[in-house]
Amino acid sequence: MSSWTKNLQGLLLNLFLENRCPLCDRSTDTEFCLDCTKQLQRCQLAHSHKLEQQKLPVFAWGNYQGTLKRAIAALKYQNQPQIAHPLGTWLADAWLKSQFATNQVVVIPIPLHANRQKQRGYNQATLIAESFCSATGLKLQKLGLTRQKETAAQFSLSPQQREQNLNSAFELGTEFCRQRPKMPVLLVDDIYTTGATARFAAQTLQQQGIAVYGMVAIATSQRHNEA
Repeated sequence: MSSWTKNLQGLLLNLFLENRCPLCDRSTDTEFCLDCTKQLQRCQLAHSHKLEQQKLPVFAWGNYQGTLKRAIAALKYQNQPQIAHPLGTWLADAWLKSQFATNQVVVIPIPLHANRQKQRGYNQATLIAESFCSATGLKLQKLGLTRQKETAAQFSLSPQQREQNLNSAFELGTEFCRQRPKMPVLLVDDIYTTGATARFAAQTLQQQGIAVYGMVAIATSQRHNEA
């Protein structure tokens, strides 16, 4: 085989293996290209640690709009699990700089129903939680909660329907059934909107005597609490 042929094969292999930005399809060495990264960073909340909903404190990294909304949609519906890594890392970096941060919590992701997870191939909240815990050093319990009820997508429902949809949706997972956590729980999800998911998940844990510290999420639509 000639050197020219080897070089051509090498170029074709590099082209085949080249990373493409999941949002714009540009060539990139990281999960997002530089331009999309800048657009995503513009979605970050200035005072995310001040976001609260009723009695459950919520730490959200960004506004659920624009490029961040597209990134989360690609993560969930376009088979782009790698997107969870930078989002979870950015969430962790902001958390560590906030007054909300503590190392006295156990992290658990909001679970998907088994049928939904099989269809998608992964739980995006679990992937975000893995990246978040990798950056913060917090302990992750992937099976702290389980979703026993296959619920409809929340974004398509009214506030009243969301409450009915999530009623009795969660129960303790195998890890917490076997041994209750010694520290409060920090929930992780991709989006925080009305707070129904967080509230029902927290109630499920609290009814079993498990304290809930709060929730962290990549994005929120609750902008009125931003200072």
